[in-house]
Amino acid sequence: MGRHEREEILAGRNPVMEAIKAGRRLKKVIIAEETRGSQVKALEDLLRKQGIPVEYWARREVDRFSAIPKHQGVLALAEPLSTVTTDDLLARARRQEETPLLFLLDGVEDPHNLGSIIRTAEVGGAHGLLLPERRSAGLNATVLKASAGAGNYLPVAMVKNTVRGIEELKTKGCWVIGADQNGADLWTTTFDLTLPLCLVLGSEGKGISRLAKEKCDLLLRIPMWGRVSSLNVSVAAGILLYEVRRRRQVRLQG
Repeated sequence: MGRHEREEILAGRNPVMEAIKAGRRLKKVIIAEETRGSQVKALEDLLRKQGIPVEYWARREVDRFSAIPKHQGVLALAEPLSTVTTDDLLARARRQEETPLLFLLDGVEDPHNLGSIIRTAEVGGAHGLLLPERRSAGLNATVLKASAGAGNYLPVAMVKNTVRGIEELKTKGCWVIGADQNGADLWTTTFDLTLPLCLVLGSEGKGISRLAKEKCDLLLRIPMWGRVSSLNVSVAAGILLYEVRRRRQVRLQG
């Protein structure tokens, strides 16, 4: 079976369920015959309710069609996720009557890390994510699966490159903070984290590029006490995000 180049394959029960709940348009859902029954009953009920076509294939055909091995016998053909603009992300914060809180990734090319960051950002209430057009993992099925469906809800904007993205954000009133091991201590910084912020994270191997660091308003480091000198980038994203959230909550309660 062929597919249009603008279609995206979603793999796994939960990613497909979340895509449906998020209102994403699905052309059809493919279920391996061997997984029919109780394992996918909730999904089948939802598909019938939404009027989404279902096809049942032999497991070997599903395996051949999917680029992701761990598909759980469920695939969906969906329209690709659409991206937005930086202005859209800031407008989202205004609609929610909140101070903007964004992420910008610099050179994060591992799709599993990107998916985990999207999941963390969405759960932590970030208003969106910015990705450079180059040196970044794309918004594909692997990313969506790693995000546990959060990719259906967190808007993503594309920027020409990290430096241009930082410059644009600063002209729109955002303060840009980069995560760097030589930065100021996250716990003791006196910088006002209740301001409109964008948090910049680099890859685990290289970190943020030199030019991007020079453009940041502030560099912060996460304190570490063990022998390993770095954190997974998605873990670092969570620590930074929740420290910002904590300080904002303290300000609201004060």
